Parts: sequence; C-alpha cells; structure tokens
Amino acid sequence: MPFDLAVIDLDNTLYAADNGVFARMDKRMTAFVAKELDVDHKEADRLRVKYWKEYGTTLRGMMLHHGMEAETFLHDVHDIDAHQILKRDDELDAALARLPGRKVIHTNGILEHAERILDVLGIAHHFAAIYDIRFNNYIPKPCKETLAMLIKAEGCTAERTLVVDDMADNLKVARELGCKTVWITHEPDGNWDYHMPRFHHLPDSLKL
Repeated sequence: MPFDLAVIDLDNTLYAADNGVFARMDKRMTAFVAKELDVDHKEADRLRVKYWKEYGTTLRGMMLHHGMEAETFLHDVHDIDAHQILKRDDELDAALARLPGRKVIHTNGILEHAERILDVLGIAHHFAAIYDIRFNNYIPKPCKETLAMLIKAEGCTAERTLVVDDMADNLKVARELGCKTVWITHEPDGNWDYHMPRFHHLPDSLKL
C-alpha cells in the first residue's frame, strides 16, 4: 500500500456539498454572530464569511477579535438535525471498506457533530479516531502544526499518510508535509496526487 493512514475530512467530503448541511450551519452561525455582537443579519453574515476566509473558521475570528467563548458557539452552530438531511449511504460504506489502512476523521467541526454525521451515514465503524477543532486548542485547518501533531499521535509519518479533503488550502499544508493528497472536487486543477468528484470513487481511483 502507498499509505498506512488516511486522514479524511468530514463535511462536504464524505457527503455532497450541496445537500443542505452546511447551509444550516451557516444560517445558525450568522444568527449567533448577530446576537453575540448585536449587529444586523447583513453585517453578521459579512463577518462570518470574512473570518472564515481569513482564519479558516468563523469561530477563530470571533475568538481573536471579540473574545468569544468557543464551546457555546460550537454546540449552537452544529445543532442542525443532520438526520433530517442525510441518510444511510451503503455505497459510501462499501467504498470505505475497500480503502485499506487506518482511517481517521480530521474536521474543523466538533466531535459530537462528527459522531452524528457518521452515525446517520452508517459509516462510524470505519474510523479509528476523530480529531476535531479542539485537538489543537481550536486552531482550524489549514494548519501544518495541527496536521503534523495528528500524524505523530497516530504513530505514522507524513510520507505514509493520505489526506482527503474538499478544500485545496487544507491539501496544500498536507503536501508541504509530504503527505499524499486527494481533492474531492468537480473542477480538478492537476495540483494534487488524486482528484475525484465524490469520495465514493476514491478506492478504485487509487488503483490499490
């Protein structure tokens, strides 16, 4: 095998980006920012996007600029009733079963959200661990230090690690460390080891 460890993103990677999960989180995030900062919806949405682009998560910007407490925000934003949107995915389950090596989740969300998503999709049994936003003191992806810490915690090396994500910025960090990379995208740019429109295609596309 070309890798021993697969570090896999959760949201918009294991399920389609247009299914409404992130739209619900964005809506709750904007509402939370508006209430926390006492601003209107338009300004709250502007700040949500601005901080996400600058820091990787809206949370990080709120913590740095407004001293916001993380846990209340995280639990509120991820309270989206994922079971109303997602359902068991037997095709995804089969794809993960064909993917060799140890598999872990690395997400900018929280453990509780990841567990709910994996449970609804019927794929929790494939993952040995979940590394969430709390793993490195709320510092989000992309962060070379965080990914290096994760790989070390797993007892692996970057050269034997495969990173799967829908965000090119996160893969850039992985590549700098020496990991193999998979970009989940409909518009490949040729910069990564592999690319595919759906995670479901991954094991076959790796030709393992």
